[in-house]
Amino acid sequence: MVKIFEGSWAVVLGGSSGLGLAAIQKLARHGMNICVVHRNTRVELPAIQAAFEAVRQAGVELISFNVDVLNAAQRDEVLQALQTAIGKGKVRCLLHSIARGNLKEIPQLQREDIDITLQYMATSLYDWAAALLKSGLFAADARIIAFTSDGSYKAIPNYAAVSAAKAALEAIVRSLALEMAPYGIRANCIRAGVTDTVALRRIPGSDALLEYSKERNPFGRTTTPEDVANVVYLLCCDEAAWINGTIIPVDGGTHLQ
Repeated sequence: MVKIFEGSWAVVLGGSSGLGLAAIQKLARHGMNICVVHRNTRVELPAIQAAFEAVRQAGVELISFNVDVLNAAQRDEVLQALQTAIGKGKVRCLLHSIARGNLKEIPQLQREDIDITLQYMATSLYDWAAALLKSGLFAADARIIAFTSDGSYKAIPNYAAVSAAKAALEAIVRSLALEMAPYGIRANCIRAGVTDTVALRRIPGSDALLEYSKERNPFGRTTTPEDVANVVYLLCCDEAAWINGTIIPVDGGTHLQ
């Protein structure tokens, strides 16, 4: 396999499972080194570290930090460690894959629930993008990629806080695409179809969502993490340099009906 990203780095926010982990695995197979920032419990860590070690077997470097992405001091520590590890390399991709939000129905949803969901699932992308730009770590042709969902434009039960965050995330990505273009940075959203992940399983009625998506899909199946990871890879390729400020549906055509 030709390792087209050899020597470059991806910073992945929330890459310990699901779409983020699948993207890490895909990029690593093509030579991209990985810096993953995640937040998990001690019980979860052994399986996560085993998954990260398997990624290293592709012959790339992988450094991981089990920290809070909202903590500015910890963000600075991560970037300092990354600067040391990266040497003369540069960050080709900043991938936002944080799925930490409150899933409550409206009567039980508090203002604080919405605020914290917005911070983790939307504004954290801006914080890290701005910090990477300021640090000079971005490559001359870098990509910012974020995962959004249908909830950004439609109402889904128990999803109000996440819907607000996804809508905000898309707005932030559009602005990054416009205002960071002079620095050689492209920013896009991937709107993945319904995917059977740990994050999806937290949504009440997730089984029904999966079945409904499968029925609507022209190929008769739901989206997989690997489907989404493939598009992350494509957006990081040189040939994708003219894709900027858009939302790409990755659902096999489920959105058609």
